Amino acid sequence: MIETIQRLEAAARALEPDPAQRGAWLDAVRAYAEGFLDELEVLPTYTRDAGQSSKLDLSITERPGRLGALLENLHETVDGPGINPASGGHLGYIPGGGVFPSALGDFLADVTNRFSGISFASPGAARMESGLVRWMAGLVGYPEGAGGDLTSGGSIANLSAVVTAREAMEIRARDIPDACVYMTSQAHHCVDRALNVAGLGECRLRRVPVDDRYRMDAGALERSIGSDRRAGLRPWLIVASAGTTDTGAVDPLEALAAIAERERLWLHLDAAYGGFFMLCEEGRAVLKGLQRSDSMVMDPHKGLFLPYGTGAVLVRDVRLLAAAHAYQADYMQDARGGAGAAEYSPADLSAELSRPFRGLRLWLPLKLFGLAAFRAALAEKIWLARYFHARLSELDGFEPGPTPELSVVTYRYVPKRGDADAFNRALLQAVHDDGHIFVSSTRLDGHFTLRLAVLNFRTHRAEIDYLLDLLVREAARLAAA
Repeated sequence: MIETIQRLEAAARALEPDPAQRGAWLDAVRAYAEGFLDELEVLPTYTRDAGQSSKLDLSITERPGRLGALLENLHETVDGPGINPASGGHLGYIPGGGVFPSALGDFLADVTNRFSGISFASPGAARMESGLVRWMAGLVGYPEGAGGDLTSGGSIANLSAVVTAREAMEIRARDIPDACVYMTSQAHHCVDRALNVAGLGECRLRRVPVDDRYRMDAGALERSIGSDRRAGLRPWLIVASAGTTDTGAVDPLEALAAIAERERLWLHLDAAYGGFFMLCEEGRAVLKGLQRSDSMVMDPHKGLFLPYGTGAVLVRDVRLLAAAHAYQADYMQDARGGAGAAEYSPADLSAELSRPFRGLRLWLPLKLFGLAAFRAALAEKIWLARYFHARLSELDGFEPGPTPELSVVTYRYVPKRGDADAFNRALLQAVHDDGHIFVSSTRLDGHFTLRLAVLNFRTHRAEIDYLLDLLVREAARLAAA
């Protein structure tokens, strides 16, 4: 038995590289990362996959590989084709960007491998994550006693909020067929998915009409709630948006909060995209009423420019979040703290037990840069969207959508002849073929519509001007064809 253990130990020790090997690997990875960042301004933002990804080495063998060869394969197959989210030219969907200190935070979190889920396991890591959540709650104006959790993104955060609302409003299986949920067609699709996953898919979903800026019509909401009550149904949840993905619209938060309070409904706010605009004056002017919601979602990997995989759920009364995610396990009896908001561990407020230490990727850039840099970057994005909308309004043939409230602009080209949808598809294709800028599309009022989303911290006026010139040039070429 001893001989077997000794033989296996000798082989297993290959998993612990010596200082020289660690240094060589770190040098190679650092050179790769530095090379990527140094070339970022000239790298394409979008590259069609012409078979590069199929060359990814997926062979898992008994023999160790060489890092140099693996990095070359990574460069060709993963970091080549598709969208380059780190590029300032990424103006599609809701971009992020990935500030550099976050990568350092992830590196340190992964090397030290602290478990942030339970305070007993790592008091400092758990305190860091809880403190960051409290900072976010304070930023949006939630009262003392609010709390939340760092999640993998807005989808899981919305699910946590929906489950919390379900439990707080005491919606049971027998209630679901008569229970009514209110949101617009502009609500993010992950909310529908959250309702399904939470066992609420058979609730009566009311799509509240929107105004000409794609914001929820508060009067229509109130009438719908009244009609449902008279029919003997049970209204219980309003889902509002603070920055929709399609158009960047912000629902009338103050009016919706007043309705929710009067009708005793839970008001959940999807601010995954828009929430961190509270840091700048331009955003606060648009987001009045945020603090009156019962729960909210914010994504640091959007408004704070972190790498993908960082969302947050906030609840006005953290005790409700804890009650909805309560668990019991005898093997964890040593690790469980007492009851009370100040003693909740992150795992007490989440469906996750095993989880990465997400706090360090957020704490480190906030501490190294300070809030002023983030505040300026967010304000700049709002002004760049306004600039694009104003410039586009001056161009013949282009039809911009509503003046942006935050940093999303919708627009389309209306040709003098032919099918406008087909023309805009071709225009989008031309932008993608150019590769320097990536924009996306959506469908509004039945029309194929282009959209610009400015939220990458590397996006500045040069990228917007490039896109404007490209749109004018390609629209003229397509119109002449």
